[in-house]
Amino acid sequence: MQVVPDRVDASSSAFQENRQHLIQKLAELDAVLTATLAGGGEKSVARHRARGKMLARERIELLLDEDSAFLELMPFVGWHSEFTVGASLVTGIGVIEGVEVMVIAHDPTVRGGTLNPHSFKKVSRAMEIAKENRLPLMTLVESGGADLPTQAEVAIPGGRMFRDLTDHSAAGLPTIALVFGNATAGGAYMPGMSDYVVMVRGQSKVFLGGPPLVKMATGEESDDESLGGAEMHARTSGLADYLAENEVDAIRIGREIVRRLNWRKLGPGPSEPPDEPLYPAEQLLGIPSYEPKVPFDPRDVVARIVDGSRFDEFKPLYGSSLVTGWASLHGYPLGVLANARGVLLSEEAEKAAQFIQLANQVDTPLLFLQNTTGYMVGKTYEQNGIIKDGAKMINAVTNSRVPHLTVNIGVSYGAGNYGMCGRAFGPRFLFSWANSKTAVMGPQQLAGVMSIVAKQSAADRGVPFDEKADTRMREAVQAQIEREETALANSSRVYDDAIIDPRDTRTVLGICLSVVHNAEIRGQRGYGVFRM
Repeated sequence: MQVVPDRVDASSSAFQENRQHLIQKLAELDAVLTATLAGGGEKSVARHRARGKMLARERIELLLDEDSAFLELMPFVGWHSEFTVGASLVTGIGVIEGVEVMVIAHDPTVRGGTLNPHSFKKVSRAMEIAKENRLPLMTLVESGGADLPTQAEVAIPGGRMFRDLTDHSAAGLPTIALVFGNATAGGAYMPGMSDYVVMVRGQSKVFLGGPPLVKMATGEESDDESLGGAEMHARTSGLADYLAENEVDAIRIGREIVRRLNWRKLGPGPSEPPDEPLYPAEQLLGIPSYEPKVPFDPRDVVARIVDGSRFDEFKPLYGSSLVTGWASLHGYPLGVLANARGVLLSEEAEKAAQFIQLANQVDTPLLFLQNTTGYMVGKTYEQNGIIKDGAKMINAVTNSRVPHLTVNIGVSYGAGNYGMCGRAFGPRFLFSWANSKTAVMGPQQLAGVMSIVAKQSAADRGVPFDEKADTRMREAVQAQIEREETALANSSRVYDDAIIDPRDTRTVLGICLSVVHNAEIRGQRGYGVFRM
């Protein structure tokens, strides 16, 4: 397999400008992450610690195998909303007793771990990842259930979380709940619908309604322990399968449960030499262009993430705006589709459709590196069948059954987002670089289209066109899209699974490839109708 040559000039002004821009973006993300790590704030954290309890991330750290990685997912959910960034949850994939497990941990320092509309989006996506990739599910429970002021938005859709728990178990995927504190109302159903339940003596409280609600509803006087204490559930109700002496003991029991699952992966695993790339990952900071209109060669990205920088390019002379080819990453075989010059023409669409079918024939996962402004428009392209050809590519992406991994390394606009396996097309994982942007089209283009439509409308109605009002509209629309297209704005809406540092791309993708191999890797053997 051919080694990609090193064509990056790290001393050039363009490289340095790109690098500085990306470093600035990463610094902005670090500031948001700092807020996420702060949970509910100093006072709330201090109050939590005063009760002798660990924080959510401390529980996770103790739960995972020593020195193993934790791939945190969706940390920016709820950014710039009325809720605390992170949505009162920590979610991610970690290794417990050698088994990859999806971990969902409530953060009780944020409004008692209650779940708001953003929380349910985050949980739903985490459980989707767990089911698709055949992962056991571990929930670290300490939650007051639904955030009551937002009950109109969470009460009805929130039931999906409990349905997903039972679906998970029915699929043969173990669900484990470690209860560290109050689990009230909807929070009580998390252990109630889990396969295994561990509670902490004198600390766990699980009830549909606490003493005040019981008093209001029935007039009955009760206390926390007799109503929902850990010892009561272990001795009387039977809800608790294990009674732990403290949080550390609960985590020990949780690890023991995973150890006894007799878990086996169904995928074939790595089969190629997992050599490190020949070129430094540090250079990934300077390769993506600061200006979206300036193209960059995705082969330079591929060469810094795949094994030994080896890349067997497929159809290199045809449809050159899309790079396709075969590689391996941490030993896992991989097909790569990467945008080279942004726009997708008929040749690129046909090339992609063929390559995706080939990957499915040989059961090889696909990596999509997005940097596309979409499919080409114009009279000549329409007459030559760009719609039909783009549909072939989208058909192939839709019906492909091998795992897809997507990373937005530049821009992802319009239907190009669909053809390059954006969120709506169900990639197993989707990550963004800090410089990336996603929207229906660029801000200037979108504002310009709206202006043209407004002018045409005024002409059709025979009324004067207000140029000043049009200028204000264009400026307002452009500013709105510039806010909404950023990686952080999209990540806050769960449109990706995390924003990652470009230098971590190989590691993150390696973890994901290991995760997808928990399930069988088998491609599609038949497709729908391709318009010819």
